[in-house]
Amino acid sequence: MAEKTNEENKYEHQIPSEAREHFRTARQEIRKGLEGILPPGFKDHNHKAHREILLGWRSMIDTALQRMENHEKKS
Repeated sequence: MAEKTNEENKYEHQIPSEAREHFRTARQEIRKGLEGILPPGFKDHNHKAHREILLGWRSMIDTALQRMENHEKKS
């Protein structure tokens, strides 16, 4: 596996690992789906990819809300 670039490392502490994993899985599903210009399994992979993207966003939103709540408790 290639080393992470500085750009990737820059946001690693800001983006929850769960969200990064969902986005990674989504990217893999998109690649699978595009093989062979819309093969029979494209719809299924596309659906899974979209689901993973939404789960990633959910994770990011949950983390942001938790940080806001923690900040409010400290105030």
